[in-house]
Amino acid sequence: MAKAKINNVLFVTTEAEPFASTGGIGEICSSLPRALNKTKKTDARVMMPLYEDIANRYKSEMTFVCNITVGLAWRNQYCGLYRAERDGVVYYFVDNEYYFKRSKIYGYYDDAERFAFFSRAALELIPHLDFKPDILQANDHLTALVPIYYAFDYKTRAGYKNIKNVFTIHNINYQGVYPAIIAGDVFGIADENVPIVEFNGNINLVKGAIVTCDKITTMSPQYAREIRLPEFSGGLDGILIENRSKIVGILNGIAEEYDPATSEALFVNYTADSFEKKAENKRELQRMLSLPEDPDVPLLCMIAHMVPHKGFDLLRKSINKGSPEGNILDTNIQLIVLGQGDADIEGYFTYIQNMYSRRVRALITYNKDLLKKVLAAADMCLMPSRTEPCGLTQMYACKFGAVPIVRATGGLIDSIIDCDKGDTGNGFMFEEYDSDIMDKTITRAVSMYYYHKAEWRALAKRAMACDFSWDKAALEYNVLYRVLSA
Repeated sequence: MAKAKINNVLFVTTEAEPFASTGGIGEICSSLPRALNKTKKTDARVMMPLYEDIANRYKSEMTFVCNITVGLAWRNQYCGLYRAERDGVVYYFVDNEYYFKRSKIYGYYDDAERFAFFSRAALELIPHLDFKPDILQANDHLTALVPIYYAFDYKTRAGYKNIKNVFTIHNINYQGVYPAIIAGDVFGIADENVPIVEFNGNINLVKGAIVTCDKITTMSPQYAREIRLPEFSGGLDGILIENRSKIVGILNGIAEEYDPATSEALFVNYTADSFEKKAENKRELQRMLSLPEDPDVPLLCMIAHMVPHKGFDLLRKSINKGSPEGNILDTNIQLIVLGQGDADIEGYFTYIQNMYSRRVRALITYNKDLLKKVLAAADMCLMPSRTEPCGLTQMYACKFGAVPIVRATGGLIDSIIDCDKGDTGNGFMFEEYDSDIMDKTITRAVSMYYYHKAEWRALAKRAMACDFSWDKAALEYNVLYRVLSA
């Protein structure tokens, strides 16, 4: 019997843990390749920029491979290649100090040029790698030029033929939109190819990637359906409908580090069988944050990037309600908000912390250890998102026994089942994007917590038992790769 072919997959990404990450993409682009390699059916490797702020302990593990010159429009730029291996995954690092020796990953006036260079470099470096990719997997708008450049300039070149391109949409709202006038000067796109990347009079890199790639993956099956609807598509519903045969939704997993039995971040480790130890984490966090040390008051957390579509406006409306309705903080709960983002949202919750100093803490930061401490302490985790391509926090919350309260959208639908639906439930869900309906759902959870202790404990334990490992996602990606390379 012939041995099954191993697919060589190169993830091209702007971030990957532990080297450089601002959130979900960084975690996914390290955890998924690691899980794929464990299956022995895929050799998954990762390519990313060599940023200045990658820790020296990681840079010391890298070995120099080569340097070449990469052409981008009228520029010819130095490009170095370094290699390292970590947790069974080979990582390649693209070096150019002009573009990447900066204090942050993103947020510069020339980000379009920086990541166009990186995308072009990823393709130019393929002959210099110690493996030949069968599949290139680009991630979101900043690497959308990989399938675009491949289609325009590389697919007929010797050594590049028959490489398939997967484009992963982490969030359709970020599309890489730029004035059409820079197509040639910045991106090096020939005039005859501009219509492929043009949309509504601008360059739209995600539109170009959708058209030129072989397959599109999203972070959940529900999101794969939603992005074809006008209210979720950011205007690209028509393009996505035309290319619907390419779209595959695969639910993300979460990394092994989100395990309350082993996480070093926790005050006390615990499992579903030692669930009573969760209360010790609650007490210690209350003490650390100078909240009243009350084991009986329900502790509600909301952990998210502080941007409008995460549902902070719903929570804000709930808090701002006056008499006779009362607001959510008039009930006997404690609230911890953890995240950073829009200055207005940060400022509002800092103000609310000052107003409700015995009930609310606003932790304006992105800190994974603190995230784990909060989830280990919390009884409930609120995710009232307007849109949610997948969501990882509700999965983390389940593993830590912090019962999720979510709105029915995207990956939240694929991962959370309302506890009213019987013994399979692992959380609470509401349909309409409305603060009153959200409040009723929170009240439903709080009532169960106070008055049905045995039922609450069983619900939290069911949540902890959910399988959100990357192993399941890896099997689905292997099927996709096998079909592509057939």
